[in-house]
Amino acid sequence: MRQREEAAGGSGEGAAFTLAVNATLKGGVVPVRLGGRTWGQLTEARDNAVLVCHYYTGTAQVAGRARDGTPGWWASLIGPGRAVDTGRYFVVALNTLSNVQMRDPAVVTTGPDTPHPGGGTWGKRFPTWDFADLHALQRELLRHFGLERWHAVMGPSFGGMQALQWAARTPELAPRVAAVATSPCAGPVLRDAFGPLLREVAPTGGLEGALRLISLFGMGADGLEAAFREADFGAYLRARAQAASLAHILDIARVVGTHDLAEVTPYPELFARWRGAGLRLLTVNIRGDGFFPAREMRAFADASRAAGVAHTHFEYSSVWGHLACVQDTAPFAGLLRGLLEDTLPAAAPPPDLAAAGEVPHA
Repeated sequence: MRQREEAAGGSGEGAAFTLAVNATLKGGVVPVRLGGRTWGQLTEARDNAVLVCHYYTGTAQVAGRARDGTPGWWASLIGPGRAVDTGRYFVVALNTLSNVQMRDPAVVTTGPDTPHPGGGTWGKRFPTWDFADLHALQRELLRHFGLERWHAVMGPSFGGMQALQWAARTPELAPRVAAVATSPCAGPVLRDAFGPLLREVAPTGGLEGALRLISLFGMGADGLEAAFREADFGAYLRARAQAASLAHILDIARVVGTHDLAEVTPYPELFARWRGAGLRLLTVNIRGDGFFPAREMRAFADASRAAGVAHTHFEYSSVWGHLACVQDTAPFAGLLRGLLEDTLPAAAPPPDLAAAGEVPHA
């Protein structure tokens, strides 16, 4: 792995690094290059590292500002004095395989539209990777930074799925997990509505059609109206399309549709393992989310708590729908801080208390 130190604090681009490994993916060994960024500093004990996993169309620019001035997508939560305080924690973010924004010069990823060692692009030769493969690649970060475990793993949407996969596969390496705007499994909306619609839209609507569909599910009618009441939605889609890859959108959608914690470990065994590992789990859902109905995670939280897992579940409403996980983060900021500081209550506080960042001690 190669790393270039650029910024130690939480307000800059972050320190860029590239993970370069020969990864065993489904179908063979692939030379993989994934870019990432870090903020903050490791303690001498190397026990303050937090892995932040990005959402479907996100990148490793989770904090600070990109070179063009665009804020990191969780900059409201990550930085000096914020919920994930980069004065205390060493924040690590890594692009996934098939990152959607692969045409952005700042994004390093490997996927169907990236160069193949033998010439051309990978195309259909790229292996059908899954969450187990992604988890194995993310574990390489522990080895590189000389860590025994993460202090916490967290993320929204697809990033929340990745965080839950850490909890399911290696809870001893991720004792604190926060999964925002996601579900324990890909439910009917993703599996039977969004996925098939995306595959139908892609051949005729192309990249802009796919991004339009993602925006509709992600923001809903209220969010779209609020965002584009005085803005040009078409111009927004064209701008996003400049950095995006349709092949990568479809590839990650395929992976998202396979998410199911019960297939990793049946729930009774999973809950027993979490109790034994002392896992502290925070889940947050948005009422009216077009991708992840809150009921799915609420039922899972009820079952895990009944089995003795330290699981705090919180829900709130937002005009942004699913996109509230990055656009309207104040309601759960205090809960994230509480998770990291081990002051998270067993039952979530009311929204006004969570928004103020004040979380009672457990």
